Amino acid sequence: MPEAYLVDAVRSPTGKRRGSLADVHAADLGAHVLKAIVERNGVPAEEIDDVIFGCVDAVGPMAGNIARSCWLAAGLPLSVPGVTVDRQCGSSQQAVHFAAQAVMSGVQDVVIAGGVQTMTRIPIGSAMTAAQPLGFPDPFSGSEGWTARFGTEPVSQFHGAQLIADRWGFDRQAMERFALTSHERARAAMAAGYFEREIVPLNGLDHDETTRETSLEKMAELDVLAEGGSLTAAVASQTCDGSSAMLVVSEAALKRYNLTPRARIHHMEVMGDDPIAMLTAPIPATLRALKKTGLKPSDITIAECNEAFASVPMAWMKDTGFDHEQVNVNGGAIALGHPLGATGTKLMTTLLHELERRKGRYGLQTMCEGGGVANVTVLERLG
Repeated sequence: MPEAYLVDAVRSPTGKRRGSLADVHAADLGAHVLKAIVERNGVPAEEIDDVIFGCVDAVGPMAGNIARSCWLAAGLPLSVPGVTVDRQCGSSQQAVHFAAQAVMSGVQDVVIAGGVQTMTRIPIGSAMTAAQPLGFPDPFSGSEGWTARFGTEPVSQFHGAQLIADRWGFDRQAMERFALTSHERARAAMAAGYFEREIVPLNGLDHDETTRETSLEKMAELDVLAEGGSLTAAVASQTCDGSSAMLVVSEAALKRYNLTPRARIHHMEVMGDDPIAMLTAPIPATLRALKKTGLKPSDITIAECNEAFASVPMAWMKDTGFDHEQVNVNGGAIALGHPLGATGTKLMTTLLHELERRKGRYGLQTMCEGGGVANVTVLERLG
């Protein structure tokens, strides 16, 4: 079967809510990483086959096919198309899957996959509530089929994360210890300069500005998100602004442009689970990916499991057999932010760079996603 290769991967720094990137238009934020990918590699811009970008809450500045808007805002050729993907939090990871599938099918040779999100200016959930003036309170109410199947139980990541904490028996203190580790690892990675190769500075910002100097004592002072629950803001991913992009090419393109592959897509998986618990799908998706590939957790050098909430990777590790020493080794979204549509390729960029630093062979990434869906990607480092 033809292979899909990763040649380059970059990301913006993550700007905290109302931080250094708050006033950057989404088209310009996405354009930033697209220009970097084009400038760093020897592929003529007009010969790129497609641009596939992830984005959630695609309203306002993110509406109207933001992938295309970002490319045009970058001043790049009019002839190159773009398409926007919404698989919720896994949107840009799915963009990589679509790019790889296009390359592996022989339809295209050079595709840029990535994502962008400006959460400061377009708050999370904006698309869910945008039609309220038209009489639609949310995407589910009024659907006879949905109500017959799932009733009126809340469709919310907060509800799902609490269900997971309760079902797996994680108390507040355990989740806060996990969150503290995320911050400690992220600050250590920043101090060691681990993110410098992957970040393209923007707006005077050359580092992620979301990490916090915190402690278990400070976390204990926070109010819970819902009465009777155990989740607080300390154990949730951070709202932020950011963009990311990866160059995915065929073997023919490697030869044509004299490119050096850094990794290949070893396996791609997507799977669904309960949409009310919502955030559990990484568990069955990962187990199926391991079964199909014949890999064991011990074969994976490092893994990224997105920290939407602490309970998500905690449950995932418990049920899949991954050890915390190999998971989110440089911190996760609790410390480094979760720019929704950009997070998939943001994490994969970090995964690729860390896999290279450790000279490991396999890296695995998974994301929980709205609707009870999850993507899994296994990378094999080359060279």
